[in-house]
Amino acid sequence: MEAFIYILLALIAIVIIYGVLIYNRLVDIKHNVSQAWSNIDVLLKQRHDELPKLVETCKQYMGFEQETLKQVIAARSQVAAARETSNMSALGSAENSLRIGLGNLFAVSEDYPELKASEKFQHLQIRITGLENTIADRREFYNEAAKINNVRIEQFPDVLIARWFHFTPRDLLEFNSTETTDVNINQLFR
Repeated sequence: MEAFIYILLALIAIVIIYGVLIYNRLVDIKHNVSQAWSNIDVLLKQRHDELPKLVETCKQYMGFEQETLKQVIAARSQVAAARETSNMSALGSAENSLRIGLGNLFAVSEDYPELKASEKFQHLQIRITGLENTIADRREFYNEAAKINNVRIEQFPDVLIARWFHFTPRDLLEFNSTETTDVNINQLFR
């Protein structure tokens, strides 16, 4: 009888240790998702700070292209609002609008040789393009971290610990179908 109690206690200890290991792994995954989002958030803030400089520079040269500039400004505001609330769905839609607006802005800038020659414009264009590329890379990293989180909290036996300690799934940062369709270059230059 005494041997049975020792075996039972050993099994309970193993289950508890295994539960602690699962819990610690889930915490680590949760923080990886948060860190991945923080990386995107920093880049979005940097781009948010650069866009007014770009718009102001363009205003000096593009007096009558106000609609394009308004589109970029409106999209910038949408991205900021979605970023503040961490609403991944709204952020994806706002990012799509901003990319379209920036694409139009850079395409329209071709009609303004003085603007294209401006050192400030060239610097801002390179800076914003670089930020866009980095955001795309970080978005991929965030989505991978969110996927790992979502899978782990649904797998057995992790699901038991995840439910008990209220681990929640994370939304992926996705863009709508217009973001993934081919761009009509001729339409941008009209």
